[in-house]
Amino acid sequence: MDDNTALLVIVDAANVVGSVPDGWWRDRRGAAERLRDRLVADGLPGHSGPVDIVLVVEGTARGVESAPGVRVEAAPGSGDDRIVELVAEAAGRRRLVVTADRELRRRVTDLGAEVTGPRAVRG
Repeated sequence: MDDNTALLVIVDAANVVGSVPDGWWRDRRGAAERLRDRLVADGLPGHSGPVDIVLVVEGTARGVESAPGVRVEAAPGSGDDRIVELVAEAAGRRRLVVTADRELRRRVTDLGAEVTGPRAVRG
């Protein structure tokens, strides 16, 4: 959508995938792809307005492709650092970061972003 009126939703893939012990560690890339596909299908449950969804992947999950409705950002290093960069780059618009990571939550709220936990996208 890339519209400044749309809510920018930045999803910490590693944190969301890791929030449920379903064997994700055996196939991190596959788990990130399943999360991407869920985001494509469901968007942000409970939010009726327009959203831009960015899924940030790192490590062995790099290489996951973007899909219609979900842009995938492969962090060159720390996924948390890339999320903070994305939040800073989008100053002036409403931003929501999906993570349970306390330190990341602190870093992005210091920049004016809202935060929510993995259940917001995991159902």
